[in-house]
This record gives sequence, C-alpha cells and structure tokens, in this order.
Amino acid sequence: MSKLWQKTTNVNKLVENFTVGRDRELDRQMAAFDVLGSLAHTKMLESIGLMDAADLTLVQQELKAIYTEIGNNNFEIEPDVEDVHSQVEMLLTRRIGEAGKKIHSGRSRNDQVLVDLKLFFRHQLQTVVTETDTLFRQLIQLSEQHKDVLLPGYTHLQVAMPSSFGLWFGAYAEGLVDDLEMVLAAWKITNKNPLGSAAGYGSSFPLNRTMTTNLLGFESLNHNVVYAQMGRGKTERVIAQALSSIAATLAKMAMDQCLYLSQNFAFVSYPENLTTGSSIMPHKKNPDVWEIMRGKCNRLQALPNDVALMTTNLPSGYHRELQLLKELLFPAFTDLIDCLQMATFMLQNISVNKNILDDPKYTYLFSVEEVNKSVLNGTPFRDAYKQIGLDIEAGNFNPEKTVNHTHEGSIGNLQNEEITKAMDKMVSSFGFKKVEKAISWLVK
Repeated sequence: MSKLWQKTTNVNKLVENFTVGRDRELDRQMAAFDVLGSLAHTKMLESIGLMDAADLTLVQQELKAIYTEIGNNNFEIEPDVEDVHSQVEMLLTRRIGEAGKKIHSGRSRNDQVLVDLKLFFRHQLQTVVTETDTLFRQLIQLSEQHKDVLLPGYTHLQVAMPSSFGLWFGAYAEGLVDDLEMVLAAWKITNKNPLGSAAGYGSSFPLNRTMTTNLLGFESLNHNVVYAQMGRGKTERVIAQALSSIAATLAKMAMDQCLYLSQNFAFVSYPENLTTGSSIMPHKKNPDVWEIMRGKCNRLQALPNDVALMTTNLPSGYHRELQLLKELLFPAFTDLIDCLQMATFMLQNISVNKNILDDPKYTYLFSVEEVNKSVLNGTPFRDAYKQIGLDIEAGNFNPEKTVNHTHEGSIGNLQNEEITKAMDKMVSSFGFKKVEKAISWLVK
C-alpha cells in the first residue's frame, strides 16, 4: 500500500488493515478539501523560496485539474493507496514529475489532516446552517398560516390550556435560532487555520501561516502549534454538541408529529403517499418518516459523549485513534442534513385539523380562561380559582371557547417577525461570503 511515510520495511498486512481502517472510504469526502489545502500551501511555499515559479505553475494547474475531477466524481483512492493525501501527491508526481514531490515541504500529514478536516467541517456546518434556515422559514410560514387555529396544550400529557398551531410551529422555529448559537460557536472554533503546525511542533522553514490563513478564508489561525494539534478532538467535540442541539429539537418535533398523527389525537395529517402501511392491517398509515427521524436524532444526541470518550484521556500530541473521530462525525453530518431536509419536505405537505376543540373532552382547556375573566372583573384569584373548580366538580362548567392572549409571544402576538429578525442576524454572523470568495479565488 502506497504511503507518504513508507521507507524500506513493509508493515504486517493485519496491522496495516487494522490501522488504516475506514480511512480510504471516508477520505473520499475530504478529497476536494485536501486539494484546497495544497493549493494554498504551495502558493505559500513559492512565496518563501521553497518552490520556484515554474514548479508552482505546474502544481497549481494540476491540482485544479484534480479538483475538477473530484467535482465531477472522477476521483478515486486507488486500492493500494493508504489515504487521500497519498493519492493526491501520487497523482501529481505521476502527471508532472519532480514538482509533485515538493508539495509536502513544511507540513506533516498531521496538519494536512487537520486542515482538511477543518475545511470539510466548515463546509458541512454551512450546509447545516442553510438547511436549518430553510426549515425555520417553513415553520414560520406555517405558524403564520395557521395562527388562528387552536389546539390543546398539555402538561404531564394531560389537557392543560389552549395553544395554537401558530405557537406550535413557531416554538420549533425559535428553537432552531438558539440551536444555531451552538453551531456558531462550533463554526468559530472550526474556522481557524492549523496549517503550518506540521507534526505539532512547527517547522524550521520560515512558513507564512498568515498567508495560508487568508488564502483558505479562515478567520484566524491556531497560533500555538502544539494547541493546533490539541485542537483535534476538541473541534469535533464542540461540533458534536452543536449537531446534537439541532437533533434534540428535531427529535422533540418528530415525537409531537407521531402523537398528533395518531387517531387518538388526529391533529395533523399527511398525504397517504408520505406514510407507510401494514402487512396485515389495511387501515394503517404509519408515520415512519418521523419515527426514523426521531431515532436518528436520538442517536445524534449521544454524539458528544462518543467523541468525549474517544478523546478524554489523551495527552498532548497526535495519537492514531483520533482518526476514528471521522467515523463518528462524517455520518453524523449526513444524518442530520438528511433529517433537516426531510422535515422541511414533510412540513410542506402537512394539513392541520381546524376543528380540534369541538370535541367536548377539551372543554376544560378553558378553565384558566374563565378564572382570569373573573379576576379581570374584580374577583380575587384564589376565590375565582375555587369557584371554577366547584363548577367543574358540579358539572356546571360551560365556558366560552375563545381566547384573548395579547402579550409578547402568546397566541395573539406570536412575535414571528422578531424571531425571524433573530434568525437573519444569526445566519449573517457566520460570514459565509468571505469563505466562498476566498475559495473561489483559490481555484479560479
């Protein structure tokens, strides 16, 4: 197997297979970002005299060709090649000769992996933000569309007080705003350049780390080279917390959907082709999408613990088990993005029951409304509470099934405009345009 570090001794095949693990499979997802890192690194090498202009031109031209091949799905890591880093360097050397052998000066595979991962994570976090924002807009639209449709609110799964579809949809929308606070923290930690830390102890070459930081669109760099390596694992842990926060919101919404779709509730419905049936019960319309989403998102909420247990007792410096973090994070991004997209799709097809409260079992929802009316007419709260309780016990409770909630965030004053402004501000905080501009210039 071709390795960047191979000398004369061949590694035992069992050891080789065990240590390489799933790297070749997962590294395919990092290929474009490995090329981006090399594009920036080689420009920097030329600027400090470690690569001449002619070699830089050859290297840059061929790296961009490989980048295009990756984008067109024409790139593979060959069976006898260890990882994506070896594959890219091998392709360069095969195609342009000696110039391809010069690109690794001043870096180690350690910081090469680090920068690849940070670029990959940054890209994936942007996709998470985009899909979260799309789901948010769908929820706000539904909240406004159905703001006057009441539904029961529950505490302890007991009928409690009037709620509304406006509140229900809007609550999950606002929850996503707070979830993106966590993603923003992960983005800020991810958006720092580790390149130039080499094996974690710097280099005797006069590397220009600020230059590669700017070329790759990073906001800043990991200044201390030892910390740059210690950031491996820490970055993943913070990202895991961010992904699990969104997953928790989606899992709760999925659980609500499963309840509200059941015949016992019948608050919402979906077209038959978005549900699944039973092999023996012809009447069944199962909420499998929401159940799978609930399961995936519950699993994602274990992600921070998985990452923590993988890294919690590691000393400073690089350790090989850090590669296993890819097996945790890469599928997690895929699952969460899939869940966000599917939630948006399902909600685009939801129908709400506009006559839920016609059922007499929801009469007691309005007990607090009646207590409050008495208080507004001058009755002390405890006396009003007692009187309504006695009316209920005597079977004499016959409320007006209307609500008049006007304070901020209530049924009659959803504050969706303010929540949307908060989301707009949150999304703009990420600075995606700066990153996109840098990458576009690097590959042009």
